[in-house]
Amino acid sequence: MDLKNKSLIQIHIAVLFFGLSGLFGKLVSLPSLVIVFGRVIFASIFLLIVLLYKKEKIKLNDKKDYFYFIILGLILAIHWVSFFLSIQLSTVAIGLLTFSTFPVFVTFIEPVFFKNKIKAKNIIIAFITFLGIVLVIPDLTFENSMTQGAIMGVIAGFTFAILSVLNKKYVNEYKSLVISFYQCSVATIVLFPFVLLVNPSFEVEDILLLSVLGIVFTGISHTLFISGLKN
Repeated sequence: MDLKNKSLIQIHIAVLFFGLSGLFGKLVSLPSLVIVFGRVIFASIFLLIVLLYKKEKIKLNDKKDYFYFIILGLILAIHWVSFFLSIQLSTVAIGLLTFSTFPVFVTFIEPVFFKNKIKAKNIIIAFITFLGIVLVIPDLTFENSMTQGAIMGVIAGFTFAILSVLNKKYVNEYKSLVISFYQCSVATIVLFPFVLLVNPSFEVEDILLLSVLGIVFTGISHTLFISGLKN
């Protein structure tokens, strides 16, 4: 199997996991902020163990890269909070459909970083995509929870598009495990003060679900997705 097909399979598996992770927004009876915090803390621990086991270099090559990775971690935190909030406000279907706008945003963001030309057909596809979002929302008013959920889903798509483009910028310089570890670790640190304000109470079932969400649907899936971007 050539590298391109292998990378495509990795991305397909990752996107499948991203979709399945949306179910946790309904299964776990916790605020979206707390779900994401649980997700990234378990992912960070899992990725650190894997990095230490494989004896991978964790230190970054350039000091300025630490700043960029902090930005990436912050964007990741915003993305996942908005994603789960979208599902909790509306439905899993609307949350996933609106999040799936991220390739449209990539079409317009990628030329900024890689000097690609925007094609007319992509503008038409973007228009059709957003028209489709309008059609799946039953009542297009800002007071409606479905509309609010759809807006949060689009924000999740937009932030994931930025994340995908920036990850592609670094994937040839660093291992996907290292990139995932830094992003999840920064997201954990960023969300920690907000979780203290919420002061959540956890059931054993919640912790088990969050551990699965963090290890399988975050640590593994996010690493697969970043690895797939390389080719």
